[in-house]
Amino acid sequence: QVQLVESGGGLVQAGGSLRLSCAASGRNVYNMAWFRQAPGAERGFVAAIIWAGAITDYADSVKGRFTISRDNGKNTVYLQMNSLKPEDTAVYYCAAGRPTTQAMGVRTAYDYWGQGTQVTVSS
Repeated sequence: QVQLVESGGGLVQAGGSLRLSCAASGRNVYNMAWFRQAPGAERGFVAAIIWAGAITDYADSVKGRFTISRDNGKNTVYLQMNSLKPEDTAVYYCAAGRPTTQAMGVRTAYDYWGQGTQVTVSS
C-alpha cells in the first residue's frame, strides 16, 4: 500500500507558476503521474515519470510549460507548472502504479491516488 499526499495548489494569475508536491509513504518504486479534473470533465492525464526518473511523458496541452520530476530519497514527486493558463484550472491528483511506458498516460493503469489539490488560474 502507498499513501499519497499532494500539496502546493492555490490561486495564481495567468502567466504565473506553481509547484505541486506529492509525498508518498513507504518505499516508492512505482511509476508516478499527475492527472487533473476540471468541473464537469473527466480526469485527464497531465504528466508521468518512471521510478528511476529517466523517462517522462506529458500531455500535449502542457508540453513546454510543465515539468515532472522526482526525488526518490524524499519519496516525493513534483510538478513544476509555468506559464499557467485559466484552462489549467482543475483539481490535480497524484497517482502511483506500474504502467508500461506505453501506458503511462492511462488513468486505469494507476493503483494509488492522492486526495487532490486545487489549482485555480485567474485571467
